[in-house]
Amino acid sequence: MQIYLKKISLLLVVCITSTAGVVAQTDSINIISTAVPFLRISPDARAGGMGDAAIATSPETNAPFWNLSKIAFAKKKTSIAVNYTPWLRDLGLTDVYLASMAGYHKLDENSAISSSLRFFSLGNIQLTDFSGNVLNNIRPSEFSIDAGYTRLINSKMSVAVALRYINSRLVVGDVGTGVVYRAGNAMAGDVSIFYNGLNKDGRGLSWGVVLSNLGTKIGYTNDSRNKDYLPANLGIGMAYAAPIDEVNKISFALDVNKLLVPVTPSVTGDYTKDSANLAEYRSSSVVSSWFKSFNDGSNQVNNFQLSMGTEYSYDDKFFLRAGYFYENKSRGNRRYFSAGAGFNLDFMNVNISYLIPSGAGVNRNPLSNTLRLGVIFNIGE
Repeated sequence: MQIYLKKISLLLVVCITSTAGVVAQTDSINIISTAVPFLRISPDARAGGMGDAAIATSPETNAPFWNLSKIAFAKKKTSIAVNYTPWLRDLGLTDVYLASMAGYHKLDENSAISSSLRFFSLGNIQLTDFSGNVLNNIRPSEFSIDAGYTRLINSKMSVAVALRYINSRLVVGDVGTGVVYRAGNAMAGDVSIFYNGLNKDGRGLSWGVVLSNLGTKIGYTNDSRNKDYLPANLGIGMAYAAPIDEVNKISFALDVNKLLVPVTPSVTGDYTKDSANLAEYRSSSVVSSWFKSFNDGSNQVNNFQLSMGTEYSYDDKFFLRAGYFYENKSRGNRRYFSAGAGFNLDFMNVNISYLIPSGAGVNRNPLSNTLRLGVIFNIGE
């Protein structure tokens, strides 16, 4: 029974992280598996319309989800963002969604404080045994909340740190397996830097580097050996802004992300050897796993995810966006185009993005038709 419940958890993680199409069985697949993968879901509509590129784009309220250090260059003194994303609707799921909030307040010209919240609902799930007998109905959910501080170190560069609490409530109590499950808890932190390369005309190259979700492992039982890694990530981004004239502007962005988690050991078919390899993998310390992710025997080129996007603005009031996201076939095969739009008022910004459908039949992207909605409320000059 315990094995069966673990299979349910594994399928749940795959359902959240897998995407664009079925990979042929002849291909080698070794997806990097982590706990709480909702932390890597793009939560806001602006970035969603640009292929999830947001590390070095122009500063706005959702920066805590991507690169907190951008807040130092935000134009408003105080701002709050609210976002909503229905998740995996193309698979017929109607009760799975990601909701998020973010906000910041500038203490002075050089520093700011911020906070963000993510809540991921996995809907209603029915647990059964091998015979199909219903064990229980559960409504698993996960959330994270963080607080951050941003500091301007000169006229062009800023740094930031954030501390995050994570709660993952997948299964709680004894569901008939003899194992008592509990909610998983973890602490993590982000460190980021941002260089604002724009000149007085709004033209220039900006860049940013982010280390996110650096923290403890997370477990769902009292067994200290049975814990999983958080989705620690290294992100590097750049964006180039090129004004066309006084009212028409265009910018281009590119993000490169790499999970700081080693790939799970490949199955050899030898039970003793596979068990030993898995035990060694799970017993590695968090810090050592970050470094091992660069030397885990896998093809490192395959471990990078690319996000590319462009944004056109008219008079800083109307926006059109497009983007593309790429992930190697052996790491999940997420590949999709996205589009978005937005408009700004003095006190409010509204953004929407859409993941363009791709594939057909069994190869159809389960993220197709993903819609993200976001509203930003600006307070103060």
